[in-house]
Amino acid sequence: MRKMKKNVFLILGCFLTIIGLFFTFLYVNVFVLGYSFLDYVHFISRRIEFYFLWIGIILLGIYLKGKD
Repeated sequence: MRKMKKNVFLILGCFLTIIGLFFTFLYVNVFVLGYSFLDYVHFISRRIEFYFLWIGIILLGIYLKGKD
């Protein structure tokens, strides 16, 4: 059961990190619209996809730190 829980952290962490990175890079296109870097940071920090990135990294960290 414990190994299954670890695998859920791995799969969910990878999925959320990929989604978060995808949208973070996708939103780089706001620079084309004339946004500054600070505007970009302000814009991306209000998006749920950005939080998916950090939640995914935390889950991957839990997976990697977990004992077998």
